[in-house]
Amino acid sequence: MENLTVNSVYGRGLFEAADETGHIEVISESIGELEQVFMANPALFDLLRVPTIEAEERKRIAAEVFSGKIPDELLNFLRILIDKRRLGSFFGIARTYEKLVEERNGVTSGRLVTAAAIPPDRIAKLENETGRLLGKNVKLKGETDPSLLGGCRIYVDGKLIDASLKTRLDKLKETLL
Repeated sequence: MENLTVNSVYGRGLFEAADETGHIEVISESIGELEQVFMANPALFDLLRVPTIEAEERKRIAAEVFSGKIPDELLNFLRILIDKRRLGSFFGIARTYEKLVEERNGVTSGRLVTAAAIPPDRIAKLENETGRLLGKNVKLKGETDPSLLGGCRIYVDGKLIDASLKTRLDKLKETLL
């Protein structure tokens, strides 16, 4: 529960700071790049979080690695996270920030679960159809679940659109019994 609060407070704080400077989209792109850097280099992420190294030294390392590569607002935000010992929550904070950006842009995120991977053009078509059905701009992230057999399940805003073959077969079985 505490982590949700940390993510919310810091994510909203970064969003408001980016809004004041007019850099919401720039920060959003940079956060994505920073996430990729941290995932590709877990040793760097761990180094910036380790409490046995003084915060000033960790901030110096962050500045040396990221200065000129990410916006100053984001570098300053990293320094704050290091000072407050909250860098471990970076990925959750980044998700919160992205949700706020999506809300501002009128986009709703969801999950698309299919039996097998589908091409991006088909995902785009399902995004459009789902958006038309819900009256929103929908962005879907694809996942696979072979147990569906065919069709898909779409999860958006706490709603489920189930067009899977498994569900249809289960309903047919109930009807026949």
